[in-house]
Amino acid sequence: MDALLVGADRLGNIPDVLGGFGIRIAAHVSGRDTSHQRRSTALPSGIGMVILFTDFLGHNVMQRFREAASREGVMFVCCRRSTCALQQALDKRLDRRPCSECPRRARSGR
Repeated sequence: MDALLVGADRLGNIPDVLGGFGIRIAAHVSGRDTSHQRRSTALPSGIGMVILFTDFLGHNVMQRFREAASREGVMFVCCRRSTCALQQALDKRLDRRPCSECPRRARSGR
């Protein structure tokens, strides 16, 4: 899945954590550009997830990207910019259990 990352100037070990979830960084926006605060932001094509680093974003920038994700039906995750916070947020949002443990399969007896 391709993701748009919003917030933070440097990503550090974030790409490694995302790789563990099968997520590729398609684009990264620091959120410092004042134009992100004022207009509706269009997401790049092919984006499956928007990750918002809340400790590096102003309220208006975060609101614009959340609205854009909702408008385009794209999943978004909000968390602080740390590998632990990102991993916890993705664990809650994405189900990484093996298919054999899927509740749907368990009910059907497969």
